[in-house]
Amino acid sequence: MPKKVNRVLLGLAGLVLLAVGGGVLATGLGMSVPSWWPFDGRDDVLLSEADRTRWRDSGWWWPVVIAVLAVLVLLALWWLLAQLRRHRLSEVLVDSRDGEGAVLRGRALENALAEEARTLDGVERAHVTLTGRRDAPRARVAMLLAPHAEPAETLDGFTRGALAHARDSAALDSLPAEVRLREVKHGARRVS
Repeated sequence: MPKKVNRVLLGLAGLVLLAVGGGVLATGLGMSVPSWWPFDGRDDVLLSEADRTRWRDSGWWWPVVIAVLAVLVLLALWWLLAQLRRHRLSEVLVDSRDGEGAVLRGRALENALAEEARTLDGVERAHVTLTGRRDAPRARVAMLLAPHAEPAETLDGFTRGALAHARDSAALDSLPAEVRLREVKHGARRVS
């Protein structure tokens, strides 16, 4: 699910909950509320006895209630799965410049980038994930640096080396990358 859609839906849900909660709070504190508000006094309830039992004897009531709740549960599960889904690119479209196209597995390009990054001086581990679209991939790179590594030199070597090679070999116009550098954690030495 696109981030903008996610933010808009969460924002709308938040506004609705804020408006309803504010109205309930205002009514509970004895403040004046608009005439269309469903309840208007401290002792008033949200659903009266008559409202709760009005449709109980109708044959269509319970199937409709169950269907609406089932749809809401399915939408909530879909949203949850959309949040948990990894947005890893499975393949990259390679322009072979002959009118035909070729497809490169995303994992192969990720592994090639990571292996070349590991050859740089001071890089202990490297992990690459491709995201974006098939014709416009983006790379997320995490490198674990040894204590003697120079971050600026490592980043420059990765940009001019592994990233440039991947971009050229896949015939991409650009391959934007987000590179995160972390240092290896090591324990303190004991002095005796």
